[in-house]
Amino acid sequence: MLRVLAVVVVFAVIAIARSRQVDVPFRDPHGKLFSHKILSTAETLVLFVLIDIAVRWFLGRTQGRSLWRTARTRWTPYRIGMVAASLLAYQVVYLCYRNLKSWDVFRPPQDDMLLRWDRWLFFDHSPAVLLHDLFGQDLAARLLTDLYESFSMLVTIALVAAMAFTPTVRSAYVFVVSAMWAWILGVASYYLIPTLGPFHAAPGEFAGLTQTSIQRTQVAYVEQRDYLLANPHAHDAFAQISAFASLHCALSALVFLMARYYGLRLLSWAAGVFLIGTLIATVYLGWHFAVDDLAGLAIAWVSVQLGKLIVLGSWRSPSEPAPNP
Repeated sequence: MLRVLAVVVVFAVIAIARSRQVDVPFRDPHGKLFSHKILSTAETLVLFVLIDIAVRWFLGRTQGRSLWRTARTRWTPYRIGMVAASLLAYQVVYLCYRNLKSWDVFRPPQDDMLLRWDRWLFFDHSPAVLLHDLFGQDLAARLLTDLYESFSMLVTIALVAAMAFTPTVRSAYVFVVSAMWAWILGVASYYLIPTLGPFHAAPGEFAGLTQTSIQRTQVAYVEQRDYLLANPHAHDAFAQISAFASLHCALSALVFLMARYYGLRLLSWAAGVFLIGTLIATVYLGWHFAVDDLAGLAIAWVSVQLGKLIVLGSWRSPSEPAPNP
């Protein structure tokens, strides 16, 4: 736990230093990044805990174990305290990540460079246009929009499920800390190569797509960026746009890797399908360059290794069972 706390504290100090550098305070628009998010996550966690207790009691009822005894045995004060601490630590990291991402708009974007990289990777073709030609620009746009927008719900459910259902606190912490590292490394990549995304750098490539909520969101994100640049001290000035690397891909890949780590074969197949859809959607809809997705996959793998190192103290193979806390 001390190693986890050290990661959170160091990241928070970096975020505070950046806040002072740009002279913009931390912001939590409408409480969506911390207060409301931690409450909604806690509510989901309570639901999953009740399911966990009910299932364990049902499976062990032949041994005469009562529902209350099942709950006490499984959810000890230690486990409750550690799970609550992990939830708080995760949300602190997420709040710092979102604010650091917002302040990245003060750096000049380098989209032209990533456009060239994509053209080089695809032999002077646009990967987005290739996908539009392959899948069309109507039904695929609608389906991929729904998939892309389900990302936040998927990550929350996966994270909370790890807290509630994994056998030990330590095994749950591997997921939580890996996810924290994904946000940390992700925002570092934003600062390494500040970008807005192909929808802004090459808008003509996406003009033929059926209009969905994606285009409205993209317009809103650009307007938020412009507003923050023009009014950095306005209380409601907050930006949400960055392309490199794709954290949709990073967190989706992380869910896939953690499903494999826990030995959940069917869930890992489902997560793999979702990951493939996300890789396609991010490029097809213009949110990310293809190289953003590659960087996101790399972030996922590194984050899992760091999560295991921080929690377990060594580089453990996913096939190895996690020790009891």
